[in-house]
Amino acid sequence: IYMRRFKDGDTITVEPWRSAGFPVIKDLMVDRSAYDKIMQAGGFVSVPTGAPQDANAILIPKTIADEAMDAATCIGCGACVAACKNGSAMLFVSAKVSQLNLLPQGKPEALRRAKAMLSKMDELGFGNCTNTRACEAECPKCVSISNIARLNRDFIKAKLKD
Repeated sequence: IYMRRFKDGDTITVEPWRSAGFPVIKDLMVDRSAYDKIMQAGGFVSVPTGAPQDANAILIPKTIADEAMDAATCIGCGACVAACKNGSAMLFVSAKVSQLNLLPQGKPEALRRAKAMLSKMDELGFGNCTNTRACEAECPKCVSISNIARLNRDFIKAKLKD
């Protein structure tokens, strides 16, 4: 997108993302499989099998449904990690946790999910969030950092229950 906005004679520096979570494979290629590992740590909802419920059986307030859908717009592109001076994946993780934790189906595992996904993010070498909002500014889907605040609240609740 930004490669279209330069003048003749400008110097363009192209480099791979600088994050321990996305190691360089070669040249400008990075390994983004860390996102898959984070999702495997808790990016799902465990449900009992059986007959499906009627779609209107669980009422969800529109504001909550809108927040969950806004979080679900994250495409996992990694722009947030690339923009962050710490190489943090908090915007990605918080969006994935929020989209599940806001809905009734995700509530039973909400605290475990927040703790597991944040722990996996730390284990994979991503940096910590310092709320500079660079991730939010670069996100092509305009995912809000309010998801990060929600994730932090869930994580603190989970740690207090331990």
